[in-house]
Amino acid sequence: MDKRIDSADAAIANLRDGMTILMGGFGLCGIPENLIDAVRRKGIKDLTVVSNNAGTDDFGIGLLLQNRQVKKMISTYVGENKLFEKLVLSGDLQVELNPQGTLAERLRAGGAGIPAFYTPTGYGTMVADAKETREFDGRHYVLERALRGNFAFIKAWKGDRWGNLLYRKTARNFNPVMATAADHVIAEVEHLVEPGDLPPDQVHTPGIYIDAIFQGANYVKRIEKRTVRK
Repeated sequence: MDKRIDSADAAIANLRDGMTILMGGFGLCGIPENLIDAVRRKGIKDLTVVSNNAGTDDFGIGLLLQNRQVKKMISTYVGENKLFEKLVLSGDLQVELNPQGTLAERLRAGGAGIPAFYTPTGYGTMVADAKETREFDGRHYVLERALRGNFAFIKAWKGDRWGNLLYRKTARNFNPVMATAADHVIAEVEHLVEPGDLPPDQVHTPGIYIDAIFQGANYVKRIEKRTVRK
């Protein structure tokens, strides 16, 4: 039951070129900073990365884009990364844009063993191009496929050695659903606590979903756009 591992580098020892990685977080909040740095150091290429966003030019997934380690991004909001835009326009990066709720549901379906589902979101737009559509009760729907990864990189506030996780605020977006939708799930936490220290009714991701866990370090927790009162 002890799922602790020494470091991010040890956690990704079996990560190979061409794999698909689900990366949790919302904007720059709750992203797996230590695991992203480990992937950069490892230098593996041709990755497909599934993430709500693409980081910024010099932080988060943006670091992997700098190294040209990502072949394809499956995302929702990518507007904060100028390098991402350049790579897409030059043909050096493939992109699959999803409505945010659709991405979340594709991942949830992947974790629940549901191969596909119908949603009204995107019907009549480019989102529906080359996809099956159907009408139910007078409303049109688009068929979306479930989404899974070889690895999921999860960031939590607290976790125990059994893999039980507790997220803090916005970091709860995408991390819990991604933890259910990958073959191998690695969690990095700010605080690694003893079993029993997390109240059972506050556990957001049960340890059954987690394969490895480690305590991260040197979290920057950058803010995408800082707004202050005059």
